[in-house]
Amino acid sequence: MGDHQKIHPVVVDVEAQPTLPLVPHGSSSSSEKGILSQNRPPPLRHTIPVIESSKHPPKKRISCCKCICCSITLLFLLIFSLVITGVILCLIFQPKLPKYSVDRLKISDLSLNFDMSLYAKFNVKITATNPNEKIGIYYEKGSRLSVWYSNTRLCQGTLPKFYQGHRNTTVLNVVLTGQTQYGNTLITALQEQQQTGRIPLDLKVDVPVSIELGRLKLRKVRILGTCLLIVDSLSANNLISIKASTCKFRLGL
Repeated sequence: MGDHQKIHPVVVDVEAQPTLPLVPHGSSSSSEKGILSQNRPPPLRHTIPVIESSKHPPKKRISCCKCICCSITLLFLLIFSLVITGVILCLIFQPKLPKYSVDRLKISDLSLNFDMSLYAKFNVKITATNPNEKIGIYYEKGSRLSVWYSNTRLCQGTLPKFYQGHRNTTVLNVVLTGQTQYGNTLITALQEQQQTGRIPLDLKVDVPVSIELGRLKLRKVRILGTCLLIVDSLSANNLISIKASTCKFRLGL
């Protein structure tokens, strides 16, 4: 056999290329031109889809954004107004915290019960001073005063409800009573501490008050505080000497 030649088949798309009659160059007549024009396939037309772009966001999204912006603006204006009002009131009334002092402490009873609980009754003299010239103080119901020793509450009581005017000093005599479990252990610890001549006691204060600015009565706030007292003894029916007293007070909501 001689040189082998590879023959590749040619695939002709009959539908894509319609068969046309062969006409020699330069010899086409008018009739033949007519036949060619009739057999020529029509031009292809492609339809291009048009995508409409939305230039504006949905109405719901716009309204939601406006609502959030308005809420933030109103909140900012409210906070700003409250701050400005507070500054103006402070400049006009110049508020000061009231002052308190424990002037006397007397134990009416400190004894063990049959169930080994400790019963205590204290009489406390407290002086409350309102140093403000334009602010009155209403002492409301729900106050709590308590005396503690080593994280154990000995007794508790309440302040009376009263009004304290401008630059007024009021002396209060408060009776505190209480009953504590494990009295035997507690009375032993108190007797050992009494031998040193320095017994630490904590007087805790929680008093709801309403502030009066001129003729305006504001909402209730709370006066919270602690007085650390150092006394020489806890003998019943004896006047106890207060060797040291340190008080700290603040306003709470």
